[in-house]
Amino acid sequence: MDKSSLIGTLIGVFCLGFVAWHGSHGHLAMFYSQEGVFTVIGGSISVIFMALPLSRVMAVGGYMKKFMFHKGKGPIEIIQVIQALAEKARRDGILALESETRKIEDPFLAAGLKMAVDGVDPSNIEMTLRMEVLAMQDRHKSGKKFFDLVKVYGPAWGLVGTLIGQIGMFGQLEGGDIGAMGKMLALAVVATMYGTVLANAVAGPIGDKLALRSSEEILAREMMLQGILSIQAGDNPRVTLDRMMSFIPAVTRTNVKVAA
Repeated sequence: MDKSSLIGTLIGVFCLGFVAWHGSHGHLAMFYSQEGVFTVIGGSISVIFMALPLSRVMAVGGYMKKFMFHKGKGPIEIIQVIQALAEKARRDGILALESETRKIEDPFLAAGLKMAVDGVDPSNIEMTLRMEVLAMQDRHKSGKKFFDLVKVYGPAWGLVGTLIGQIGMFGQLEGGDIGAMGKMLALAVVATMYGTVLANAVAGPIGDKLALRSSEEILAREMMLQGILSIQAGDNPRVTLDRMMSFIPAVTRTNVKVAA
């Protein structure tokens, strides 16, 4: 579970609920508009289907899972794993790492290490793994694109609802039906609120978190790649460690060296 995502979600829901409860004096139903839901939520969904292939739309569950749950290894964990592998390869030979590939949970690291053990040319290993990183980046861009579409077009559909509500309200001026005018005015205001909340409290933060996770995963993959190439080259474990250290801040680097 990504604790920061959970904490941020709970804080946002609490603050929004608190203000809505006090603003409506407990009558939360006044914030519901069927027309507003159809306009903003339905309109945003239509945009997603128009802009993305169906396979990417159906992957929305995976995007949400990536937002709420983060299972990737951090830089320190990666350095520790690579360092242990480098020391074993230096001590027992690179072929001794064949048994380790079965224990490694990360498929990227396991695949790269297996190619190194099999004696694949370093340039081929690097090319294959970088192609995998590029494919991963493309998948991640689709996730962020999904929420970027909602962030951009949610408020736009809210504006459409607002304009429809205003037109409907003006159309009731001649008849003087206050109830009908109030309903259309409510649609105008609520549609704008729905679009704003959807963009700024839901889609925007989720998209930004996915972009951050993507950059972290790309960095992790690059660390693994450099570690694999260093191990295959037969570098001293200290040289491999120093190469890995270049990926992390100086303060953290010092702490890792002390631990090592």
